[in-house]
Amino acid sequence: MKTVCCSLFVIFFLSLPLNGFAAEEPALAPLKLEDCIRLALKGAPELAEADADIALAKSKLDEAASYRFPQLSVTTLLGPAPIAHESAITPKIKTDEPFSFNALTWFASADATIVQPLYTFGKISENMKAATHGIEVDRSRKQQRANEIVLKVNEYYYGLLLARELKELVLEIEEILIKAREKAGKLLEIGSASVDEVDLYKLDAFSGIATKYLEEAKKGEALALAALRARMGMAADAELITGTERLLMVDGEIPTLESFVEKSRSRRPELHQISEGLKARAALVEAAKANYYPDIFLGGMVSSAFADERDRIYNPYITDPFKHFYGGVALGARWKLDFGITGAKVSAERAQYNRLLGTKEYADINIPLQVKKYYLDLVEARNSMVATRGAYLNAKKWTVTAVANFDFGMGPAKDIFEALQIYSAMRQDFFKSIYNYHIAVANLDYATNEPLRSDDN
Repeated sequence: MKTVCCSLFVIFFLSLPLNGFAAEEPALAPLKLEDCIRLALKGAPELAEADADIALAKSKLDEAASYRFPQLSVTTLLGPAPIAHESAITPKIKTDEPFSFNALTWFASADATIVQPLYTFGKISENMKAATHGIEVDRSRKQQRANEIVLKVNEYYYGLLLARELKELVLEIEEILIKAREKAGKLLEIGSASVDEVDLYKLDAFSGIATKYLEEAKKGEALALAALRARMGMAADAELITGTERLLMVDGEIPTLESFVEKSRSRRPELHQISEGLKARAALVEAAKANYYPDIFLGGMVSSAFADERDRIYNPYITDPFKHFYGGVALGARWKLDFGITGAKVSAERAQYNRLLGTKEYADINIPLQVKKYYLDLVEARNSMVATRGAYLNAKKWTVTAVANFDFGMGPAKDIFEALQIYSAMRQDFFKSIYNYHIAVANLDYATNEPLRSDDN
């Protein structure tokens, strides 16, 4: 019994951190696992953050695409200008006109330039390509976060069922001990040789231990409920009834390890992130290299200025900055030359690309290893279910026989203690095996990006 007391209620999921969510309307009971998952996904702030990241990535694509369109620049001025008449330059240009504040007027001007990129050697197209792949990276990251939420809900849901099963186990043991204590008292009163006061002390001690761990089991159930409510965004006092109150043994064939590994390689969101990230980084390298080359563009400009008390000059050799109107269109090239800056930027982008290649190599090695671990956990849990089920059923028969013999005064109380120790340990291991089986399935679903499946219990 001491072994059981030490490990019976150590439920590891209760030590996991819980995240508070925005409260929703209390969900209707009963809730199956699938319902809990959908509620958790609906209100998860992680997914809201992922949506914001996707929106940001889309804005970068819009920005990159906008460079394909004309860019218009307008400058306007308003200020003082000297009064000037045609007589100042005809019949000859006067060079001794004095300046006077009294000879000032006002002018207004507007200059507009428009530039239409024609060819940029990849500066625009490669940045658009990088932004497009960046969107896919963020979408895959959102899927990864959703998978993590589903995994947590599985842990909390089946952890709650495990806590309830362990509580029922303690209640069952406590009931057996109470009845045995009553029977031992009666046998002691009639002077039966099969029981003595030491047996009473042992029964009382075991009953006290059972009561202690019953309280711990209740606390474990309460914490499991709180974890599940928090993950689903429910109020702390909201009613929550799960679709099944029992952890039931699962039958069925387990697919091959190779099938899980293949799924993980083709559907794992982390691998899709890396693949799209590599494409984005490759495009950024090309975009950086494009800065070695000029931008070819079609440009146009219009300039207009007006000033009162200034005569308009109609001469292509002379331009009056205060009173004129002209414009034009031209084919141009803009080339920015630097000494090492572009090369450094190309090297930086290539380093990021190579870094992601290392991440890909690491993922290619470790993701199949992770899948194999989860697969072996599943196989172990299935085999453990079968083994512990037979063990606890036989221990149950042993317990019933020991209690019956004790009731009839044919067996000692120590037989009850020994039988209860084995029975409680095997029954506990049986429930934990079922829990481990479901968690292993959830881990494999996470590792292979398995679509949301319904709960059959």
